Amino acid sequence: MSGEAAPHGAVMDVMDSRQNRTLTFTDKDGSERLSVVVPQQGAEPDLGTFLWPSSVVLCQYVWTQRKKIRGLSVLELGAGVALPGVVAALCGAHVTLSDDCDRPLCLQSCRRSCEANLLQGVKVLGLRWGAVTPDLCSLPHIDIIIGSDVFYQPEDFEPLLLTVSFLLNKNPEAQFWTSYQLRSPDWSMVELLVRWKLSCHYVPLCEFGSEGSDVAQSDLPGRHSVHMMVITKL
Repeated sequence: MSGEAAPHGAVMDVMDSRQNRTLTFTDKDGSERLSVVVPQQGAEPDLGTFLWPSSVVLCQYVWTQRKKIRGLSVLELGAGVALPGVVAALCGAHVTLSDDCDRPLCLQSCRRSCEANLLQGVKVLGLRWGAVTPDLCSLPHIDIIIGSDVFYQPEDFEPLLLTVSFLLNKNPEAQFWTSYQLRSPDWSMVELLVRWKLSCHYVPLCEFGSEGSDVAQSDLPGRHSVHMMVITKL
């Protein structure tokens, strides 16, 4: 999610940012598990440094795809706390975390999450959605793009999809895995997906164990309505 100051009452929708939390992902029979630390955030948290309900849903999806992503190159957009990217890295993917280059708190949060989970070699990069910058152009091959709650504000939808479209044009076999919290039934991405020649497939939460209110022992997504999508190039 692009960072900005948290609006009044925003903490009602997120995990308490004042204390470390540990989330544990397990498979159906409990034979495999992964514990991930969500570190304490600073005294002045950015909107992008909260752990939002949709982030845990995307993490669960990444966890169920862990055999597929092992050894692949993964880029997280709007990372913030970067929990999905951290899960991907702990599952053996080669991960780059990115967030708004003008939001240093979000980039610091990415680094803090890597440190808390003893991850080394994870690159943290500042990117500006909608801008074809040298940093964007110089990214190496990408297999999977991930992003949770990046569809947060309607004015960011097109810049985000422009960036995704650019990356998928450059990496035509790649996919964009994204989860988002439904905040208004009036918001639609259909026209923008068509404009940028993108295809969207919704993944039912029940297919990867996210239909409940408490994924990975996190108390999230709670009662929030969260959707999971896989976006590809037409």
